[in-house]
Amino acid sequence: MDRSSEIADFLRTRRARVSPESAGLPADGRARRVPGLRREEAARLAGVSTEYYTRLEQGRAAHPSPEVVDALARALRMDAAEREHLTNLLARPGGRRAPVNPQRVRQGLHLLLQTLDQVPAFVIGRRTDVLASNRLARAVLTDFEALPVQRRNLARYYLLDPEARERTGDWEQVAAETVAMLRLEAGRCPQDRRLADLIGELTLNSPEFSTWWNDHRVLRRIHGTKHYRHPLVGDLHFSYESLQPPGDENQTLCVYMPEPGSATAESLRILSSWATGAAPEPRPAGPGA
Repeated sequence: MDRSSEIADFLRTRRARVSPESAGLPADGRARRVPGLRREEAARLAGVSTEYYTRLEQGRAAHPSPEVVDALARALRMDAAEREHLTNLLARPGGRRAPVNPQRVRQGLHLLLQTLDQVPAFVIGRRTDVLASNRLARAVLTDFEALPVQRRNLARYYLLDPEARERTGDWEQVAAETVAMLRLEAGRCPQDRRLADLIGELTLNSPEFSTWWNDHRVLRRIHGTKHYRHPLVGDLHFSYESLQPPGDENQTLCVYMPEPGSATAESLRILSSWATGAAPEPRPAGPGA
């Protein structure tokens, strides 16, 4: 990524979201050529000069202090992920290089995935690579472990696999959020060549990717809900939690949990029995399932 253009586009799109009225600024009677705040208004709210803000937005201000970054984040109503992204972009030219060694899930996490045998669970790493998954995760999403290692990636699955569009009940939202996760990582490790290659592949092959990428949204998913449509047992509804195991900030354990006693819980029980060969294969779900 070009650092200066990334800073400029990110701050410009954040300014565009904040109206002068919502920020408590008085109307000045001038016609507005751009949505949201002008540069001088963003500068005033952040307590810096317009000249300094302009240099910041153009990537020409060297190493702003944490206090300035916090003031900008407050002025532009940034959430925690956006504040993290801004800090990464402004920290220093070049940013961090991603380690070249492949990521490996430690044995304890592998055992934990197998212990969680009643719910889908998987571990994702850098670039949304799927590092490990249990059998229910493979049954609900796709069998990542049957894919070549370089294709075991959540973003590639959601955006390039036609089956993902069929299985994901809220596909557009999930795919857009996954792009926002990649954008956050790109700010953290802008020199990651494998991430750049993935972004290039998605740009060429996903019709929607460029639109979502260019809105500069960033996201760190912590918890929420998921809806999948399984071809054999029908609709599956989950709450999910994403947890970072101590000792590795680049790995995230994702666990999908059904409501106890729900139809999804029963469907998972059937899928679990089927996956272990303890039950006959369930019939495909009908249109109204």
